Amino acid sequence: MIDGKGDSIPEAVRRRVEELREQIRYHDYLYYVEAAPVISDLEYDRLVEELKDLEAKYPELVTPDSPTQRVGGQPLEGFRPVRHVVPMLSIDNTYSEAELREFDQRVRRLLEGESPTYVVEQKVDGVSVALVYEKGRLVLGATRGDGITGDDITANVRTIRDVPLRLRGKPGEIPDMLEVRGEVYMTNAELSRINKILAERGERLLMNPRNATAGTLKLLDPRQCAERRLRFFGHTEGRLDGLDVHTHLDFLHVLRKLGIPAVPHSGRMRTIDEVLAYCNEQFEERHALEYETDGTVVKVDDFAQREKLGRTSKAPRWVIALKVELWQAETVLNDIVVQVGKTGVLTPVGELEPVLIAGTTVSRVSLHNAEEIARKDIRIGDTVVVEKAGKIIPHVVRVVLEKRTGKERRFHFPKHCPACGGEVVKDEGGVFIRCVNPDCPAQLKERLRFFASRTAMDITGLGPALIDQLVDKGLVKSIADLYHLRLEDLVELERMGKKSAQKLLDAIEQSKDRGLARVLTGLTIRHVGERTAQLLAEEFGSIEALMEADESRLAQVEGVGEIVAASIRQFFQSSSGRKLIEALRKAGVKMTEAAAARRKAAEELPLAGKTVVVTGTLANFDRKGIKDLIHQLGGKPSGSVSRSTDFVLVGDKPGSKLDKAKALGIPILTEQEFLKLIHR
Repeated sequence: MIDGKGDSIPEAVRRRVEELREQIRYHDYLYYVEAAPVISDLEYDRLVEELKDLEAKYPELVTPDSPTQRVGGQPLEGFRPVRHVVPMLSIDNTYSEAELREFDQRVRRLLEGESPTYVVEQKVDGVSVALVYEKGRLVLGATRGDGITGDDITANVRTIRDVPLRLRGKPGEIPDMLEVRGEVYMTNAELSRINKILAERGERLLMNPRNATAGTLKLLDPRQCAERRLRFFGHTEGRLDGLDVHTHLDFLHVLRKLGIPAVPHSGRMRTIDEVLAYCNEQFEERHALEYETDGTVVKVDDFAQREKLGRTSKAPRWVIALKVELWQAETVLNDIVVQVGKTGVLTPVGELEPVLIAGTTVSRVSLHNAEEIARKDIRIGDTVVVEKAGKIIPHVVRVVLEKRTGKERRFHFPKHCPACGGEVVKDEGGVFIRCVNPDCPAQLKERLRFFASRTAMDITGLGPALIDQLVDKGLVKSIADLYHLRLEDLVELERMGKKSAQKLLDAIEQSKDRGLARVLTGLTIRHVGERTAQLLAEEFGSIEALMEADESRLAQVEGVGEIVAASIRQFFQSSSGRKLIEALRKAGVKMTEAAAARRKAAEELPLAGKTVVVTGTLANFDRKGIKDLIHQLGGKPSGSVSRSTDFVLVGDKPGSKLDKAKALGIPILTEQEFLKLIHR
């Protein structure tokens, strides 16, 4: 009889235990690091249960790094203080793009001619923690504390399934000592789940994911901590004994290889414009995340350059956070309606009980797509937390599950277009559902609104109400029909007199001369925005040359790439796209870009190479007009004052930009001085 002690343990049992541990670790890696599980939860649970049974029968086989040892047995009496070998410094942050540009200029100045590359990470809103591994085994988890001394929370950190108890890798691949700093966080769904349980118990609810995480990590009973499914992202090196890593991006790749989830991040970026574009993209995509972020973190990639940059007494000089202002409020979701966009995308929109957020009354909120509604389990009648972040459209962060009454209704996405009744199809490999009827009136209305907008053809007077009438009465069945409207047709419409009708016709006529870039913007080709349209117009010069270009030629254009190239090519190959271009050509719409103006020597343009900031109200230009003029004259309009600004154009009632210009000694021009400079 086997008693479970000493050498009486069969070798087959020892092998099976190790095999189970390796399988479980492998599946943890696939689930938490790669986000690509290959077995079901049930199959995973069976592996864990088999291992637990064997370890219970043969307790001598239990090791501290076994997957079964994530939850300690007895509550702790308290947390012992631990001193960080490498201080956990805070980082500087800003809410200003101008200050981010100043950070870049300061980095370049301190590097004395060296060009930095940057990596941008999501700034996950959680609790900073340091993990220490010795010879691949987790030996310490500690809070940041005051940066010098933190609390030993190893017992609680061991309950976080993202955190490997033993690093992955072959002998020689695992460092002797590795300290990883990162963020422990809680998902919005987990906060809702926990609060529902607490509400049923009549206990105090958790405020938000960050506070919930902080409180959970300080629980003295690791078993309670394990009940709250915390997560972890690694983002910074502490000690790297035995690791030959010279850049931050390589460090993040090593983390993943070792089995530690790395914070979502960009690739290497060489310019601050690339960095800002990526940051703004991340801000706009926050709604799709299952956890909360409050900005992005910009880091110099090269470790040798970091050494050269050094640090202040408070923070490293090689990193800065660009944060976004966030405001949240609770309200009730009264209904969900579906809107049809200019490209046929069906977008669910939540109709809210109006709520005041950051001084603005919010009554509607985009729910983005069917998958997001399902992922967040949003139901009509739910109490929801709505967030407004800077200029980003408000979105639902999470459902307040503890306030559900049982009367809430699930939302069923329509199987046909709500505007035309046509077929709807889900994007292949995507999340959007589209109406594929090219004659859908809702799509046409949205396309007309965009075509007439200031960034496209700038047709003054062609507003949403008038567009609705034109389409509903059958006067406009295509964008090109705008150029065939007659005075006698327009005067029959509501609130349209002869004078206003003539003004609209004049505005439509003037739009014929906007040029190729504006036409391309207004066509609403998928993935082609204002900037891409400008690049295409400058590259090809005419609609004919653009239509003749194949995908490989299009993809060579700066900022285009294969996906956008395929979309452009698809549009111009389609019968509807070619028909529209031919109709616009026959209507007299100019679809060329002035080659002579493009190729004019830079030194001949009065604002060539100059960065110009405008503040205040100008007498002769609106914002769009002055921006376009600066571009046309070879200059670069900027929204922020920095040392790279050449001059500031000041109008009536200027803002703080004027004060900053004075402080930096930047030249200041009145509108009259500006007109004289450009020979107007």
